[in-house]
Amino acid sequence: MDDYHQALMRQIVETAPRAKKQVVNSVYIGGGTPTWYGEKRLLELIAAIKKRFNLSKDVEFTLEANPDSVDEKMLRRLRRAGVNRLSMGMQSSCDRELAAVHRPHTFRQVEEAVKAARNARIRNLNLDLIYGLPGQTERSWRASVEAALSLEPEHLSCYGLTVEEGTPLAKRVAEGEKLPDDDAQAERYLWTVERLAQAGFEQYEVSNFSKTGCQSRHNLKYWMGRPYVGLGAAAHSDFGGCRYSFVRDLDEYIRGVMGDGKLLDDMDEIPQRERGNEYLMLRLRTTHGIEEWEYRREYYMNFDPIAAKLLEYEQKGWAMQTGRRWHFTPQGFLLSNRLIGELMEAQEVETLANTLELIRGGRLPQKDRGQKGG
Repeated sequence: MDDYHQALMRQIVETAPRAKKQVVNSVYIGGGTPTWYGEKRLLELIAAIKKRFNLSKDVEFTLEANPDSVDEKMLRRLRRAGVNRLSMGMQSSCDRELAAVHRPHTFRQVEEAVKAARNARIRNLNLDLIYGLPGQTERSWRASVEAALSLEPEHLSCYGLTVEEGTPLAKRVAEGEKLPDDDAQAERYLWTVERLAQAGFEQYEVSNFSKTGCQSRHNLKYWMGRPYVGLGAAAHSDFGGCRYSFVRDLDEYIRGVMGDGKLLDDMDEIPQRERGNEYLMLRLRTTHGIEEWEYRREYYMNFDPIAAKLLEYEQKGWAMQTGRRWHFTPQGFLLSNRLIGELMEAQEVETLANTLELIRGGRLPQKDRGQKGG
């Protein structure tokens, strides 16, 4: 950890000058369980970020944590250092369900961690919940949601279970263990949207709900296509017109930062057309949605084929228009991967048709004709 910490601190020093003209209004320490990194290292990390980057006065400073990895004393010190938002992986209020996915905490520890956070005067708390867990029933899911609401968080993230390759759960599923099916997950999702609305939570993204003024500023940057800088092994960035990521292997990362090895894992300049596709893909994950002239102005692309599909979706109850903005309904969010794919396909067909028309009319520059050939 000390070697990694030294490399991370050095990367902060080297990266910060590139962002000196940027006002940073969101910092997120995540990517696992940062609280196991150690209080001393975290405090040094926070101090370095505050010193090297231009943080706004109202910066949202989030720390991820598991309930079994925090205590009040630690949280008080971190809060005094600048952390003002905590995101904890509650997942379920049922200890049997937590054990089924190898979570090391109990619901009692969740309650204790929330109490510690409040005593440490952290006023912005997110809890993660997962529906579709092994052995979970409709009744136990609803109980988990009610238990989370009783803890009075400002934000809730509710995710459907994803079985990751190579995990013990993936092996159990391959051997025949049954999980709640898609229909059961859909029912839980739709009930959750309605229940959280009743409790005063606004849905602003497929899986995210917040009290007024408590949307995750940091995650909204991803969904709205704003620039961000990632630091550390496997961190991703979208900054300066490029998207890039660092190597995942810890030893390789340390060597890379210290100048003795490869640091970048991948790097791409993103063309405008791809940004237009990302606009559809990311913003349609939010209730803010998309708007015709925003799309035309930013990406110089025709919105008509998108509008035609959205009108189809509106008739089926999957999309709706609020003012001039289009967004999915909860039923549409359930199908969002498919619907967004169809919208992007419609845009591709339109782009191809326009290109062929230019070629036939002799209006495409010769070099562009060569690029399009084949």
